[in-house]
Amino acid sequence: MSKELSIKKLETIAVDALEDIKGRDIIVVNTAKVSQMFERIVLASGESNRQVRALARHVADKVREAGGEVLSSEGEETGEWVLVDLGPVVVHVMQPLVRLHFDLEGLWGPGKPAGPAAEKAAKKAAAKKPSSKAPAADSEEKAPAKPRVRKPAATKTATDKKPAAKKAAPRKAPAKKTGAAKPRTKKSAAE
Repeated sequence: MSKELSIKKLETIAVDALEDIKGRDIIVVNTAKVSQMFERIVLASGESNRQVRALARHVADKVREAGGEVLSSEGEETGEWVLVDLGPVVVHVMQPLVRLHFDLEGLWGPGKPAGPAAEKAAKKAAAKKPSSKAPAADSEEKAPAKPRVRKPAATKTATDKKPAAKKAAPRKAPAKKTGAAKPRTKKSAAE
């Protein structure tokens, strides 16, 4: 009989397993207020089909070792995107182009970076900006922002167009006299 692991414990096991075999761009998205099906999404990238499959298998193995249950794993045939369902935590391991194309971060909201790179960035930010209160490590992050919806562009009909303004005809500059002026002579009526 397997014991029930906490969400935080499953999240930590998944992130550590992904770090073990060089998973990149690891983030954790809190979906508790967005979905009732799961509490967290862990996203990571792998460089090749083989690495994506290995990352997903390693996560599943580490969860089983800790006494947790892996409900299902999908996508190992192609290795472009493998999903590991741990119940309250769902792990998505993808190749970078697939991750960019499907943009789960945009769908579920921005996540909190996880892993050694995130820890270094957090320490660097804390060193630069001293604060009177340090956030608690267990604190829940805010619900992700709703994705932006683009409104379709208004279509213009022929009646909506304004008539073009008429342009004034350009004025001609007075002609300049060139050369020497000839004296005018009056002709008499007798001539």
